[in-house]
Amino acid sequence: MTTRHRTSAATAVVGLVIAGAHFMGAASAHADDVKPSTPPGTEASASPPVAVKPDSPRLKLPQGGVLAAPKVLDMVEVVEDLGGEQRRQETNQTVMMALQSEVLFPEDSSVFNAQAAARIQAIANEINQQKATRVRVFGFTDDQGSYEHGKELSKKRADAVQVELAKTVTNPSVVFDVRGYSEDYPIADNGTEEGRKKNRRVEITFPRGAAG
Repeated sequence: MTTRHRTSAATAVVGLVIAGAHFMGAASAHADDVKPSTPPGTEASASPPVAVKPDSPRLKLPQGGVLAAPKVLDMVEVVEDLGGEQRRQETNQTVMMALQSEVLFPEDSSVFNAQAAARIQAIANEINQQKATRVRVFGFTDDQGSYEHGKELSKKRADAVQVELAKTVTNPSVVFDVRGYSEDYPIADNGTEEGRKKNRRVEITFPRGAAG
């Protein structure tokens, strides 16, 4: 004789998530086996909250109602060229320029190709315009090959970009933060060549002028 037990459960969840951009901020420590969703040093930041008068008659709060604490989230704008070779991401705090490795380096190399210098100098000119004093240069690879090789290659490529930036950046006190992350923090699917091409990149991030 066999007895069958059936268990059913229904769960309904309704949520509203408001996501801001994740950029400039202090680096956070984390366990070796748990990686954050963005590279350390690019956590969320936001402008100071706008002052709001809770007793303003134009708010039309119901009797007994109170305002929640005000909060301003970063707005993010992303512009990518048609070939995907260069991507610009802006918030009200930072500018991030991502260059695909193919437009800077030959395959599996950290030696610049002929067009690399001009692209990097254009970014350095904007760093000068924004009067940035801190610049992050992060290198990334796809998931092909060993993690250790990707770590070494991504760091060498980031180093090369930093050296080229320094030739044009005019502020002698600018501080560079240069890191290589191998295949960590992909922005596309490593299961396709198109996705892997986007993941092989160097990101240059600096504050907007108003952000210092």
